Amino acid sequence: MPAPAPRTVSFAQAARRVFDLSLGQMLWSRRTIFLALVVSAPVVLGLVVRLMTAFGIHGSVRIGGAAVISGPSIFGLFIWLLYLRFTVPVLGVFYGTSLIADEVEDKTITYLFTRPIPRGAVLVGKYLAYLVATVLVVLPSVMLLYFLVVPVGGGAIAPTFPSLVKDLGLLGIGLAAYGSLFAWVGCRFKYPLVTGLVFAFGWEQAIMIIPGYLKRLTIAYYIQGLVPHAMPMDDSALSILQVVSRDSVSAPISLISLAVIWLTFLILAARAAGRREYVLEQ
Repeated sequence: MPAPAPRTVSFAQAARRVFDLSLGQMLWSRRTIFLALVVSAPVVLGLVVRLMTAFGIHGSVRIGGAAVISGPSIFGLFIWLLYLRFTVPVLGVFYGTSLIADEVEDKTITYLFTRPIPRGAVLVGKYLAYLVATVLVVLPSVMLLYFLVVPVGGGAIAPTFPSLVKDLGLLGIGLAAYGSLFAWVGCRFKYPLVTGLVFAFGWEQAIMIIPGYLKRLTIAYYIQGLVPHAMPMDDSALSILQVVSRDSVSAPISLISLAVIWLTFLILAARAAGRREYVLEQ
């Protein structure tokens, strides 16, 4: 009797199975514990602001003669400075570059690639697990910060809830874009973590303060174009954003550019994972 043909699995089914396998591993890894401590730093700062307000020892921060005391404005600036410019790139670097690199380092890549499934589906499934894991790490931190900071200065929670939804969407867009880029970096470079850190905290940080067109080669530039449309602002907070985003593009162009970046690098990462020969060191 001839041996039965191996059962074929579609790309979507294979990606879903890898997603189920990878999600639990990511959530309970040491990397997630470390990054949970990273995202707790904004919550600690929010708690400090709330305690200073409660005890009446908060000072007035003035920009252009106007005091920045609005809770929603402080929350929006925390989202921009602490999450979008630091936490989201950190999550993208540490998770995205490790999607394939960790399997190679642990010498478990052969167990995945010898299965009768497309290699690209392995990358896509692990990428989807990365998105869910990072959202589950970031969401509690953002919600705690929101309830701590927004009531400062008499701010109301209910009217600012639509802005919170926009902020969460902006964080998701940033995680998706950075994750796809660094997933490709993890498949293409020998030292992906170093390469990712140099890009996120070297190239992007330097280019964003230099006038010219090179900043269009960064993800932060397009995320910056969405910030004024998502954050709750008063006049003083608006003056800050006008300074930091004076060269940013419009929201529609930013969304289109981020979608192109996300899809392009995700496809490139899947193709790289499918074509590269991984040699395990003894």
